[in-house]
Amino acid sequence: MKGRISKIGSYAISSSIRDNQHQQPCISCTTFNILAPIYKRLSQKDQSLRESDNRAYWLGRNHRILDWLLYERSSIICLQEFWVGNEELVNLYEKRLGDAGYLSYKLGRTNNRGDGLLTAVHKDYFRVVNSRDLLFNDCGDRVAQLLHVELVPPYSQYDAHQQVLIVNTHLLFPHDSTLSIVRLQQVYKILQYVESYQKEVNLSPMPIILCGDWNGSKRGHVYKFLRSQGFVSSYDTAHRYTDSDAHKWVSHRNHRGNICAVDFIWLLNPNRYRKLLKTSWSEAVFGMFRYLLRRASLTAEDAFAFLKTDNDGDHITFMGFCETLRQLNLTGHCNGLTTKEIKDLWIQADIDGNGLLDYKEFQQRIWNQTWSEQRDAEDGEAKGNQEQTVGFSVKNAVLFPPEVEKGMWPENYSLSDHARLTVVFSPIRMPCSQLVS
Repeated sequence: MKGRISKIGSYAISSSIRDNQHQQPCISCTTFNILAPIYKRLSQKDQSLRESDNRAYWLGRNHRILDWLLYERSSIICLQEFWVGNEELVNLYEKRLGDAGYLSYKLGRTNNRGDGLLTAVHKDYFRVVNSRDLLFNDCGDRVAQLLHVELVPPYSQYDAHQQVLIVNTHLLFPHDSTLSIVRLQQVYKILQYVESYQKEVNLSPMPIILCGDWNGSKRGHVYKFLRSQGFVSSYDTAHRYTDSDAHKWVSHRNHRGNICAVDFIWLLNPNRYRKLLKTSWSEAVFGMFRYLLRRASLTAEDAFAFLKTDNDGDHITFMGFCETLRQLNLTGHCNGLTTKEIKDLWIQADIDGNGLLDYKEFQQRIWNQTWSEQRDAEDGEAKGNQEQTVGFSVKNAVLFPPEVEKGMWPENYSLSDHARLTVVFSPIRMPCSQLVS
């Protein structure tokens, strides 16, 4: 019974691909934090005892992980906490994935942290056009991988040169409140990098898939930031969950024993409504700003007075704004907002450009954020007689083990402290959208 249940997720995915291929070819994508042996604890009593100390343990577990990955045979595989510091394990993955037809790319975290990322694409589905590494060089030594790929026949049936951008990343864990802004900055850097790469090589609009362990839930600022840029959570799309359905599923039991949904495969189609990236970034930071003020039970009037600091006038000065950021722990430490980011926020808030924020500007830009109301997902698609391109529809999405799809964590699951997420996509024709300020 246990073995039969363990195959449910893979069976659902393979069935979905097989059923849809009678109509049109599909591709699939798997993201999985495989828990590096250097972090996997073998004993609650002795926290220093790690799986990396026992070759038989980590070798056996990673063989089982590869068995499942190769059984599922996703077109795209994105792994986090890949133990790049162990040559035997690296060779194991490269050999078994290579023998199965995958091209794999690994990237270690900066400062020799030991783990990193591995992204693999199957040659039956993709030709790799380019690959790029993104190093954040922040306190968490995090990294991201960008793969620019082209679908091969028959998966490129709509467009002989149909291309996709794939990103794999693992964001910093928010060990304390000062790190929340860092995670937001990391996502901002990823999106900036993707945007600059598209301009650098003069790319036409194409689907963008962001995979990884985001170390934040659907209630968090990173989630809201990505949604404001037009990205959709593929798992939630497949199951018709809304942004408020944060309790419906989980994908991780962290070192504190909490279970949460942190693993996502994000999809941005070329027909999606998109704000300017800097606008979305400002909104996200001000959203964090507002959250901290409201958590302190401040009313709008109280918050405005707080930002005024010792100023007697009926306005907020730049110095008062900076002091408030410091008191809210968004600046004043190595992980805080940079001087340029603070100035950019101030420019966005100062609507009339007179160097002061009055109460109306405070209300519009910070407290209520009425400057750019986000369209609903159903209304966010391009309309009209625009240029046609190719995007993806989400056909199915499955988490394994199956209990996590009901918001529970099974005690007998030992492959990782994360669930494996696989999504099936089908290429479809759609109109292009444009950036909207």
